[in-house]
Formats: sequence, structure tokens, C-alpha cells
Amino acid sequence: MTELETCIREFSLDPGTVPKSVAIIMDGNGRWAKQRGLVRIFGHEQGAEAVDIVAETASRVGVTFLTLYAFSTENWQRPKREVSTLWKLLVRDLERRGPKCLKNGIRLRSIGRRDRMPEVAVRELDKVERATAHCDRMTLCLALDYGGTWDILQVAERARELFCSAKLPAGPLSPELLSTLLGSGIVPPVDLLIRTGGESRTSNFLPWQLNYAELMFLPMLWPEFGAKELLECFVEYSRRKRSFGRIADEEDSEVETANATLRERAHR
Repeated sequence: MTELETCIREFSLDPGTVPKSVAIIMDGNGRWAKQRGLVRIFGHEQGAEAVDIVAETASRVGVTFLTLYAFSTENWQRPKREVSTLWKLLVRDLERRGPKCLKNGIRLRSIGRRDRMPEVAVRELDKVERATAHCDRMTLCLALDYGGTWDILQVAERARELFCSAKLPAGPLSPELLSTLLGSGIVPPVDLLIRTGGESRTSNFLPWQLNYAELMFLPMLWPEFGAKELLECFVEYSRRKRSFGRIADEEDSEVETANATLRERAHR
């Protein structure tokens, strides 16, 4: 039995309580390296290994869609040398991730802008997406050059173009139609958002899909996050009651009992 299998067995999660759509903001790679007297790039390399562990763990316990915030539209503001190195690391990561995804039945997809990505990164991304298109155990979605503001602006622009070309009838937009226009439309509503690194914000990530997500902000840095930590988050998620604005079942019963009592008193 592997270390991962032992870990999963120890937690013995009820499959029915595992979040199906999970999103993660992988924060803290640079700080992890700095704490150890290393240059930031070593933190990003270690963070890639954490992705391997988390993706495999998630696919093994029943997550069907895992979205990772890999590069935001704001990350272009970092030093040019670091940005260039990050894209080179992505290409190298994709080269080795393809076989791993195939082995574990994981489909790789992506959201975000491609017009600003290095051509070699686009080619490798396309290659892995095509190679894993038939995999159906879990979808691993990389958010690359992605930002929620950009995502919403794209919806507005597409809706305007369709309306001007008479391909979109006049009238109110439905949530279902808007979802088809989103650049991130392949991402289902998120059940659980996890952010490492100690910050407590969503940082322009998936504003449409996070409407009713459970949020967990953790102090640990991303390279320190592994199978055990992910499963602990799932246990915490299983304890939360998600009513989506409705009254929970037991509360609903209590309210109905109280209303029945009031009606009975009114007829006396």
C-alpha cells in the first residue's frame, strides 16, 4: 500500500461528502523558498510537486473538477525575469504532467487568455489537452493568465457582439446563457475554495463560480500542502451545512411546526 493510499484509508471519507468542484489559490511558493534561503524559483518548483500530490489525491477520493490558479492576469506585474521563468517552468511541468494525467485518468483543460502566453506554452498546453481529452476520472483545470475581471468583460463583449449581429435576441440574459459565454464556462459552480499562504481574499478568481463556495484560508504555504492537508479540508467541508439561501431541513421542520401552532391558535 502506497503512502497516499494509507493516508486516504486513514481518513475514510464518505464519498457523498467530498466536494465535487474544488478550486485552489496556490499561494506562498516564493515565501517558502525565501524562508529557506533559496531563490523564489525553487519555491515554484516545489509547488509543482504539491500539484502532483493534490491532483492525484483529489481524483482518488471523488473530486470531479479541480481548478488551480496557476497564473493570474496580475502576475504579469512581477519582475520580467521571474515571469519568463514561470512560463518556462510551466512548459516543463506540462511535458511531464501529460503522462501522469493519462496514468491517473485525469483530463487537463485550461481557462484564461492565450494571446499573451509564449507560443511554446500554448503548443504544449494544446498537446496535453488533446492527449487527455478522453480521460474522465477528473478534470484538472489550470487558470493561466486568468482574471475574474477579464472573464466578466469577455462576457459583456460577447453578448454585445451577438446582440449587434442579431444572434442574441432582446430580453434578459439567463444564468445558463451567461455561463455559456464565460471564458471560464467549463468550470462548474465551486463547492470548496482553498487558499494557502495566510491571505484571506479570492484575488480576482472565478467570481461567477464562487457565489456559494465554502471558503477555507490556510496559513501554510503551498509547497507545504499535501494529501493530508487536502483531506483535512474535505473533513471540515463535510461538517458545514450548505443551505444556498434556504432554511436547513431541520430548521424548516421547526418553522413549519411553529406555523402550524400559530394557525391552530388563530382558529380557536
